[in-house]
Amino acid sequence: MNAPLSVVMQWADWFELLSHFFLFSVSSIGGPLVLLPEIHHYLVTQQQWLTSSQFSASVVIAQAAPGPNVLFVALLGWNIGFNAGGLLVGMFSAVLCMVGMLLPSCMLIFVTAKWVYKNRELIAVRAFKLGMGPIVIALLIASGWMLATGNTEATRDWPLWALTAATTVIVARTKINMFWLLLTGATLGATGLLTIR
Repeated sequence: MNAPLSVVMQWADWFELLSHFFLFSVSSIGGPLVLLPEIHHYLVTQQQWLTSSQFSASVVIAQAAPGPNVLFVALLGWNIGFNAGGLLVGMFSAVLCMVGMLLPSCMLIFVTAKWVYKNRELIAVRAFKLGMGPIVIALLIASGWMLATGNTEATRDWPLWALTAATTVIVARTKINMFWLLLTGATLGATGLLTIR
């Protein structure tokens, strides 16, 4: 894993971070995970506030933890702030990113939910819901691909890809609880039976 970055952030950078998470929030139809490639591009490639390893670790740790899948945004913010100044800045940045991600989408839902429910039989509302399904699935696949290929060593390690394929088949074809699959993957990694070469 790469060492943390040393990042210098001005007030304008914090405002830009907040405004970008506002944009991510209103764009995240299907949940924030569909925007992982775009968030990665902004935070890692464009701004260089995080390393790719920090980004991937934030997402994976948050998804392994119980709770809503938006928690990865707080961990991204935490890592940005920690890179920029330590514990207190990390806490500030985590809150800033969560407010940016939650406030616009919650306000939008609050304003539109009653109307959408009342007009759920309108052809435009049904068409919108139907059309968004394939887009959300494609964005989730792109997010998974970005996480899977973000570590350059992992792209050449065939046991990781075999485990990914096997897990995909098991999830699609059986009713095995995903907890057991997570436990299996964690055990393989912790015991060293599955490592990145």
